[in-house]
Amino acid sequence: QVQLVESGGGLVQAGGSLRLSCAASGRTLRNYAVGWFRQAPGKEREFVADISRSGSSTSYADSVKGRFTTSRDNAKNTVYLQMNGLKPEDTAVYYCAAGTSLSRPYEYDYWGQGTQVTVSS
Repeated sequence: QVQLVESGGGLVQAGGSLRLSCAASGRTLRNYAVGWFRQAPGKEREFVADISRSGSSTSYADSVKGRFTTSRDNAKNTVYLQMNGLKPEDTAVYYCAAGTSLSRPYEYDYWGQGTQVTVSS
């Protein structure tokens, strides 16, 4: 079992930045690919970004490409999502997920509880 806990969400003005963290416990995160997803009120959950086990490969949704960056520190068992140039449409609950897939499309077995990101205009 892997337990994932997101943190770093909050309220920020448009154009601002936040860094989300996804901390794992129970097992070492280095054995898992990690994805970031978000869900806005009344909308379906959508993919934001993912990162391979080693961190050498990342992918992003078109809507965040060039603004968001995901990275990982396997020594700290943590994955990060740096969000710059935030827009009101980025407002959502952000989730991280982990899975043992070796290649995309990743499948996820474990999910965090989510952290709220609110961007004011």
